[in-house]
Amino acid sequence: MMIIMARAATTSDVFNAIAEPRRREILALLRTGERPVTELSQELGMSQPGASKHLRVLREVGLVRDRKAGKQRLYDIDARGLQAVHEWTGGFEQFWNESFDRLDAYVQELKQERHEE
Repeated sequence: MMIIMARAATTSDVFNAIAEPRRREILALLRTGERPVTELSQELGMSQPGASKHLRVLREVGLVRDRKAGKQRLYDIDARGLQAVHEWTGGFEQFWNESFDRLDAYVQELKQERHEE
């Protein structure tokens, strides 16, 4: 018998919210500016209620904001919500820079050896 555990609510944490691929797609689409849910759902090939559900999660964790414009609601990225993600990923910057520096030194060493042959 298999017991299925409910997932933790994705609305409480930015990292859980962006773990969902469709939400990352929504954020990528919103990089170009605000868009209505109808347009987002079409671009994603999903129902409007499905897109709205993802947008609600993103709004609740502070990654998107919305505003009413006539009969539609426009969504846009709220960059302040991405601060935690930026800070966490930025911690790996030194690691990658050092790795690329070592790779560059190795390539230069190989070039020097070839030149000396």
